[in-house]
Amino acid sequence: MKIRSITYFCEPGNPIEESRLVSAGKLLAHAREALKDTGYDVQTTRLALPPLEKTFGDDLIDSAVKYAQDIEALCFVHSIDYASLGVARPADPQSYFEIIPEVIGGTQNVSVGAVIASPLGGISLPAIQRAGEIIHRCASLTPDGFSNFRFAALANVEPGVPFLPAAFHEGGQPSFAIATESADLAVSAFAESSSLAEAHSRLVANIEDHGKKISGAAKKASGARSVRFAGIDFSLAPFPSADRSVGAAMEALGVPAVGAAGTVAAAAFITDAINQARFPRVGFSGLFLPVLEDSVLAARASEGLLTLNDLLLYSTVCGTGLDTVPLPGDITAAELSAILLDVAALAMRHNKPLTARLMPMPGKKGGDEIRFDFPYLASGRVLEVKNKTRPLGGALGGNESFDIARLR
Repeated sequence: MKIRSITYFCEPGNPIEESRLVSAGKLLAHAREALKDTGYDVQTTRLALPPLEKTFGDDLIDSAVKYAQDIEALCFVHSIDYASLGVARPADPQSYFEIIPEVIGGTQNVSVGAVIASPLGGISLPAIQRAGEIIHRCASLTPDGFSNFRFAALANVEPGVPFLPAAFHEGGQPSFAIATESADLAVSAFAESSSLAEAHSRLVANIEDHGKKISGAAKKASGARSVRFAGIDFSLAPFPSADRSVGAAMEALGVPAVGAAGTVAAAAFITDAINQARFPRVGFSGLFLPVLEDSVLAARASEGLLTLNDLLLYSTVCGTGLDTVPLPGDITAAELSAILLDVAALAMRHNKPLTARLMPMPGKKGGDEIRFDFPYLASGRVLEVKNKTRPLGGALGGNESFDIARLR
C-alpha cells in the first residue's frame, strides 16, 4: 500500500501570502518524512484552496488565471506537487464557471471543481449545464483530452476530501488529510481467503492496521507543526497494474468479470468492509472505480463488459461516481449535462458524495483505442454512450434547482 497524497488545506490569501505556502511546504515535508519512517511511500503532496468566491470576490475574471499560475509556481518552489484552486458553486456568477477552462489551460498542475448539487441548494440545473460546457471546452485544450483529468463536477461533496480534483478547503485554520492508494489491500485479502467472512475480516483488519500506523505518523507531524490532522480517505484507490486493481479484487472475490452479474454485490461487499473499519475517516472513504486508473477496469470497459450505465449503478452501493471515464470526442455539452444530472440525483437520493470526471477524447468514437503518456492512467478504449444525440428536454432541460428526498 502507498500514500497517494498528503493534502494541505489553507487560504493563501489574495494577494498570496507566501508565508502560508512556506508553512504548507514544511508541514507536507514533515508529514512525508514521518510516513516514510513508518514504511510508506508518499507519491504526491497537494494543496487545496477555498471556494473561488472566497479567494476572488468580484475580481475573478481579471486575476484567476494569473493567480493560479502564481500558486503553481510557488508550489514548485516549496515542493508541493499539485494544487486545487477550489470550486465554483451554483450561487456564483456564471463567470466563475466560464473561467475554469482558462485556468486549466493556463496551468499544468492546477485543478478546479464545480459544485452541481449540495444539501443546501439541492440539484442545480444551471450548474449542471455549466459543468457540461466546462468539460466540453476542456476536452479540446489538448489533442489527447487529458485536461479534463483536472476537472470534476461535485455532488454532495463536503470540503476536506484529499483527492484532487474534488479537494477544497472549508476556510479558516489550515488542516491536512491523507489519501491512500490501497486497492492492493483488497486484492491480497481476497486472494488469501476461502470464504466471504474471512475476506471481509481480512480487509477490515488490513485497513485498520494501516489506518493506525498512518494516523500515528500523521499525528506526530501534526503535533510538531500545530496543524490539525483531519483524517484518512481510505477509498482503495488503484494503480494501473493487476496487483493494485480494484477490478482484480472484485474478480478475486468471485465475479467472473467486472461488469458481469455479481459486480453490484462485490462493490457493496467491499464498501461495507470500508464502512466497518475503524480509522480517522475523512472524504469519500468508499470504493473508487476509476476506469482509466485501473488496468482491469480499463480492460473490461474495452471488452464492452463495463459500461457507463454500469458505473452509475455501482455508484448506488459504493464510492465516488464516474471517474476517468473516456467518452466519444463528439459528445455535446448538453449530452454531458444529462450524465451529470444522473450523478447528482444519485448523490442526493442516497446521501453520498459523488463526483464526475468525464474525459471526451478528441477525434475518437466509441470503441477506439486510447493511450496516455502518464503513469497513473491505463490504456483503454472509448466507452459508448447510450442514447447519444438525445440531450435533456422539457423541465429537466430548464434552469431550476430542485430537491430529492433522501433515502432513510
